[in-house]
Amino acid sequence: MIQYLDTPVFGVGVSILAYSIGLMVAKRTKLAIMNPLLVAMVIVISILTILGVDYQTYNKGGAMITFFLGPATVVLAVPLYRQWELLKSNLMPILTGIAVGSIAGVASIIILGRLLDLDTVLIASMVPKSTTTPIAIEISAVIGGNPSLTATFVSITGITGFIAGVRIIDAFGIRNPIAKGIAMGTASHAVGTAKAMEVGEVEGAMSSLSIGVAGIITVFLIPVIMWFL
Repeated sequence: MIQYLDTPVFGVGVSILAYSIGLMVAKRTKLAIMNPLLVAMVIVISILTILGVDYQTYNKGGAMITFFLGPATVVLAVPLYRQWELLKSNLMPILTGIAVGSIAGVASIIILGRLLDLDTVLIASMVPKSTTTPIAIEISAVIGGNPSLTATFVSITGITGFIAGVRIIDAFGIRNPIAKGIAMGTASHAVGTAKAMEVGEVEGAMSSLSIGVAGIITVFLIPVIMWFL
């Protein structure tokens, strides 16, 4: 048993099992709070705690799943391709919206972190929270954050966007599908995009675009971020 726990098979198996259960729970309850990712996180943490398995051991397999996040993100370009003409006709407003959203996301973390006197490592770990996990982890490592904490903040951000993003957008009276998609993708990356795709194809396409562009913009903001930190 102990030998099995110390192999990549354990991390992969637990992750797939937990997410499968999360999908089943979400389908049966139909509650936004029962997001498959959130349910899976709770299950994995519970299993690791009960079995006394540390993160390094679990990550021997977990890292293999993390590796596929990059290719999975690229697949999101498919709905964007279907809305290519819409993108070309609204290119500047779309890019401006993503840029402003990315800058606001980074600036708000730094400003609030300083006001609350948070540790610099903690602030650096939260700064890339709105970018997709592979990009966020790399940014965190470069600016002096903790990649493990960053992965947690990215997950929390995505789940929050999935649960509350559409409600917040509706509360502000935003009706334009392009604006909705940009807001979801820029603020809550791939998990928010999954919700945007449920709302509509245009929203999903714009949200998919926002993931990559927001990640690139945040990467270029690294020198500014490091100066502030």
